[in-house]
Amino acid sequence: MKGILVNSSCIFLLATVLLACGGESEKERTLPFLGRHDYTETDTVYHTVGDFRFVNQDSSWVTDETFEGKIYVSDFFFTSCPTICPIMKTQMLRVYDSTKTNDDVMILSHTIDPKHDTVAVLKEFANRLGVSSEKWHFVTGEKDEIYKIGQTSYMVSAVEDPTEPGGFIHSGAFILVDRKGRVRGLYDGTKADQVDKLIRDIDVLLKDKN
Repeated sequence: MKGILVNSSCIFLLATVLLACGGESEKERTLPFLGRHDYTETDTVYHTVGDFRFVNQDSSWVTDETFEGKIYVSDFFFTSCPTICPIMKTQMLRVYDSTKTNDDVMILSHTIDPKHDTVAVLKEFANRLGVSSEKWHFVTGEKDEIYKIGQTSYMVSAVEDPTEPGGFIHSGAFILVDRKGRVRGLYDGTKADQVDKLIRDIDVLLKDKN
C-alpha cells in the first residue's frame, strides 16, 4: 500500500504550495487555493468541496452544512487497514490534540470500506482513540459516493485491490479545507514534518478573516 496517492494534477499544486510559502513569515504567509479555478470578468471562482451526506459514528447525519463556517481536515481510511492507517491516525491525533479547544476546527474521516466499517465499528474505533464525536466525525455511506467525493472534491483516490494488504490502495493525504469549503492544502499524513506544517497552516487559516 502506498503512503500517499493523489491525482496527477495535484503534484504541480503541491510543488506550488512549497514555493508559495518559502521566505514568508508566519504572520504574512497565505495559503494557495487548490483545484481548478474559473474566472469571470470581475472575480475568480475557486474549487470547493461538493455537497455530501454521510452518517457518523453516532448514527447522525453529517453533511457539508455541518462544516459551514468551519476549518476542517479530511482524510480517507479503513479500520482494518494493516499498513498506513494506524500511522495516519496517530498523526491525526496530533491535529486533534492541537485544536481540540478550538470550536472553529473539525476533522472528517471517511471510511473506504463501508461494508465492514459499520456505524458500530466506527463508534468503537473512535472510542479507542478517545476522541469527541463533536470534533472528529468518522463517516460511512455508499461506497461510490465516498470514492466520488475523494476524487472530485478532495483530489485524492482510493482503489480496491485484492493483491494489496487489506485489499485497498488509498491516499494517505490529509486535506485542509477552509471556512468556505475551498481546499487549501494537501499533506502526507504518514509524515510528522508534513503534519507539523498542516498544524501551522491551520493557524494561518484561523487568522485569515477572508
